[in-house]
Amino acid sequence: MELNVVGGGLAGLTAAIAGAEGGATVTLYESHATLGGRARSTEPPYVANDGPHVLYSDGAPYVWLERRGLVPRSKALPLRAALGTRWRYRERIGGPPTGVLRAASHRRLRAPNDVDFGTWGTERLGADSARAVANMMGVVLFHAEPERLSAAFVWDRFQRVTTPGWPAPRYLIGGWGAWVEHLSARAREMGVRIETRSRVDALPQGPTVVATSLNAARTLLGDDTLRWESGHTLMVDLGLTRRHGDPFLVFDSDECGFLERYTVVDPTLAPEGEDLVQAQLPVRPGEGRAKTNARLEVLLDTALPEWRERLTWRRDQVARGRTGALDLPGTTWRDRPAIDRGEGVYLAGDQVAAPGLLGEVAVTSAVRAAELATARHSRAATDSR
Repeated sequence: MELNVVGGGLAGLTAAIAGAEGGATVTLYESHATLGGRARSTEPPYVANDGPHVLYSDGAPYVWLERRGLVPRSKALPLRAALGTRWRYRERIGGPPTGVLRAASHRRLRAPNDVDFGTWGTERLGADSARAVANMMGVVLFHAEPERLSAAFVWDRFQRVTTPGWPAPRYLIGGWGAWVEHLSARAREMGVRIETRSRVDALPQGPTVVATSLNAARTLLGDDTLRWESGHTLMVDLGLTRRHGDPFLVFDSDECGFLERYTVVDPTLAPEGEDLVQAQLPVRPGEGRAKTNARLEVLLDTALPEWRERLTWRRDQVARGRTGALDLPGTTWRDRPAIDRGEGVYLAGDQVAAPGLLGEVAVTSAVRAAELATARHSRAATDSR
């Protein structure tokens, strides 16, 4: 069986490996000169990911990857880093708001998907707690108005990232670009043919996994239904001379922002004596970039004193429609664009009908797409015999 994979990001590489594991001869097409998609990292000396990237070791996608040796060298969250976690709340940096602690204790509480989080959270947690919880989740929602999203969508993610016990996040040493290299090397070992600088404007013959953004898939497949809500956020990466007392990470319970000092876990991401910090703040409806940037710099001023005087490097980027799926009231992941599009075409990515948190959706959908493609071929071959 021959299987085509369009897109060389995390979903495409995973689909190629899963397809080869299922016995297919796989060809992967990537339009750019390099693989990785949104999993690319900048070149040294400042190795910054394209957005806040972390693997969660408590999910099924991680288990699937780890069993196959597809997770490169990584580190769990060190205790000293966990102790350096802070919250921005009511314009101050400190410990978690009381409302967040109270909400985190409701482990058995379940939220409906047909009501917005603002309405449900206010009723069950109180208005202040609901707002603090929703805004704190800017790190996984990338949305300026999390209260209008599905209550189940927001609450389930809050419970996931506040699960008691040792933190599940794992940080890839060398950035996510190191993971891309690891995955692509494994794919080639398994016989996957990888063609970079190869733009696909029409579907190849035979079973095909389209592992691109929904926008690109919509154009390639000519299917206007391939749409889903996603985030819109401003991200900034900073190289700063190191200063004792800077927080490891800051959850912003005021404005849905977030910042993290990645070199606490992996010092190789910046030159010696410097830190690499990534911060993000969702863009409000109708808000211009300059105003969003001004609000983001207020977060930086509050969390990182004298950061401007310590600045050695900076990169700004706006991410629209590339921060994963957001489920509105009345919808769940099952309502997103289906993986199986019929006629041997399958979708993979972080906005399709698969469960998971952030990049887990891309892994899960890619594995499922490859399994469906190879299983259908096996059935067809059996039927023909």
